[in-house]
Amino acid sequence: MTQKDQEGNIAQVSLALRGKIAHITFDHVAARNAMTVGMYESLRSICQDLAQNPDIRVAIFRGAGGKSFVSGSDIAQFTSFMNGDDGVRYEEAIHDYLNPLATLPMPTIAVIDGMAVGGGLAIASCCDFRIATPDAKFGVPIARTLGNCLYPGNIAWLAAHLGMNIVRRMLLLAEMIPASELRIQGYLLALYEADQLGKEAEALAERLAKLAPITQKASKLAMARIIENQLPDCQDLIRETYGSEDFKNGVASFLKGEPPVWTGK
Repeated sequence: MTQKDQEGNIAQVSLALRGKIAHITFDHVAARNAMTVGMYESLRSICQDLAQNPDIRVAIFRGAGGKSFVSGSDIAQFTSFMNGDDGVRYEEAIHDYLNPLATLPMPTIAVIDGMAVGGGLAIASCCDFRIATPDAKFGVPIARTLGNCLYPGNIAWLAAHLGMNIVRRMLLLAEMIPASELRIQGYLLALYEADQLGKEAEALAERLAKLAPITQKASKLAMARIIENQLPDCQDLIRETYGSEDFKNGVASFLKGEPPVWTGK
């Protein structure tokens, strides 16, 4: 069944199986593929099903429309938050939604057109390999937009793939990092023009599918467990951030298309 957002636009995550390769598409073009709760739930279900399918050797993730991978999460949902505990529950839920992706037993590829922002950056970072267009940009500009924060597991995952210095620039300076820099840094495997991305993703998938699947599973899940090991309890920080007046103001300003005014309260 086709899923839609509150405005009646298509907002869904779809799965197509083609031989040994699974193709997962984020389709919310009207909002640059921003993730709704329903889309996160679909992503989790799809990944849980794929994990039980021994015939699938590689999974490819891509945004619909050719202009964005995933631009973040649907901001309208934050208007119903009453206090910091809502933020704690939300961030823990995001971690639960993405964990089945991060722990898929087969190699995964993120194909990135345009941008991977916020939740989109998290999804791309949960994949094993990333290829992108030269104009793609990456970041978590919440210090400029919403005034919220991330779950510690999310930050740990980003730091493991991007390095803490780049994560600091994304979170503290609200910088958007260009694909050219992340290619040199190693976060991106390669850059291709938009009309070549699909072909190159298939070629990479075929290369991965020829290798030992149990070795791939053991290797990637061991790395995932290392990243997740001994995460700190940061509920106090999340609760303070989501319970702040700055966060409420940030959400309201974002939805009005106005710049927020931060007060530190």
